[in-house]
Amino acid sequence: MQDDFIICRCEEISLHEIEDAINNGAITLDEIKKTTRGGMGLCQGRICNTLIIQLLASKGYDPKGSTPLHSRPPARPVKIQEYLGETADE
Repeated sequence: MQDDFIICRCEEISLHEIEDAINNGAITLDEIKKTTRGGMGLCQGRICNTLIIQLLASKGYDPKGSTPLHSRPPARPVKIQEYLGETADE
């Protein structure tokens, strides 16, 4: 693969960035997430998680030792009227 190949589309993290993180000691999914933001986008790692696990395995690290990324629902601003059950006209 090319170094500029995008692993995490949501955060635009390249293969080179992931490999640098691994070479600098990030050897679990959570460590890679913390150092590169890979897996922190809208999909919460659903797309890049598999690629990162394969990359860790190819570097000789046991992907089974990695805990899965913690998924969180995407956040969006909510107007206070929506909580109160009011419409904009009220």
